[in-house]
Amino acid sequence: MDQINVSALNQYAYCPRRFALIYLEGQFEQNIHTQRGNAEHQRVDRAAHITTRHGVRVEYALPIWSDRLGLIGKCDVVEFAPDGAVYPVEYKHGPRRAWINDDVQLAAQVMCLEEMLGVVIQVSAIFHAGSKRRREVAIDASLRTSVVDTLAAMRVVLAHGKLPPPIDEKQRCRECSLHEHCQPAVARVDIRAARAALFDPEA
Repeated sequence: MDQINVSALNQYAYCPRRFALIYLEGQFEQNIHTQRGNAEHQRVDRAAHITTRHGVRVEYALPIWSDRLGLIGKCDVVEFAPDGAVYPVEYKHGPRRAWINDDVQLAAQVMCLEEMLGVVIQVSAIFHAGSKRRREVAIDASLRTSVVDTLAAMRVVLAHGKLPPPIDEKQRCRECSLHEHCQPAVARVDIRAARAALFDPEA
């Protein structure tokens, strides 16, 4: 099984076409959102680990993997409590707001840590730098299923080597750093034309 980076799940869950542009065609462009995200991750990655006055060991940029899922990557922050509890925290640059693509990425990190450490993690968190607040995420059965299903869909895209159609969410398209490479409006027109030709009795 080919290994997939945990962060790629975020890309696919945000937009399958964006994922394919990056991982099939090697396209990537920076915009204000990606630059802020990179800056936040660089800040987190500076320290190796610390121990708080409460005895919590905090590991930064911790490598993770799962042989079962075929995943590799790293966690921004993992907190190890004296009672054995493990609490990963993913850093995002924006304001405190729930995004399913962020939650899927976090759940994948949890599933890697569980396999590596032989623990069960029911709750973890995303730290939103824009609000300087954490948002706790319950790692429930539904979210775990989303990780497995997303990975399966990603592998289909990689195996077929074709760009998926653009998503039908124009706000996400406008905020995407790959908007110019993707050309979602043009792709939508081409898809509509192909569908019309398919059902055109004169064709």
